[in-house]
Amino acid sequence: MSLDSTDRRILEVLQRQGRISNADLSERVNLSASACHRRVQRLEAEGYIKDYVALLDARKLSVPTTVFVEITLQGQADELLDAFERAVARIPDVLECHLMAGSADYILKVVAENTDDFARIHRQHLTRLPGVAQMQSSFALRTVFKTTALPV
Repeated sequence: MSLDSTDRRILEVLQRQGRISNADLSERVNLSASACHRRVQRLEAEGYIKDYVALLDARKLSVPTTVFVEITLQGQADELLDAFERAVARIPDVLECHLMAGSADYILKVVAENTDDFARIHRQHLTRLPGVAQMQSSFALRTVFKTTALPV
C-alpha cells in the first residue's frame, strides 16, 4: 500500500499526539470521524503504526545520564553476533543497540543515574557481554535535540 497525503497527515499528528481522540484527529486531517478511524485501523493493520507509547522523563525517573557505548567484537561469526545481541537485549539500562558499519560493530544507548551508576552497569553487565574485544564510552553532556517522530 502506498501512503497518500491524508495518511501522512494522520501519521504526523499521531507521532506527536498519540492520545488524540479520533474526533480531534479527524478534524485535524479534514476527514469524517468514521473515515479517519478506518484509515487509522488500516495503518495499524499494515504495520505503519507499530504501537502507542508514553514517553517518560528520564530526569524524573532518576536516569538523566546518557552514555553512548561503541563496542567492537572479537569476530563477525553469526553465532557471536547472535549471542551478543541476545545478551545485550537483557540489560534494562540499554535503550538502543545498533549493528553498525564503520569503526565499531555496535553502538549502545545506555541510561544511568550518574557516572557511578554507569560504572556499575559497565562492571556488572557490559564487561560480561560475549565476544567483546573493545569498548569505548562517550557521555552526552546535553541533549540538544531529540524526537521520536519519523519524517513522513
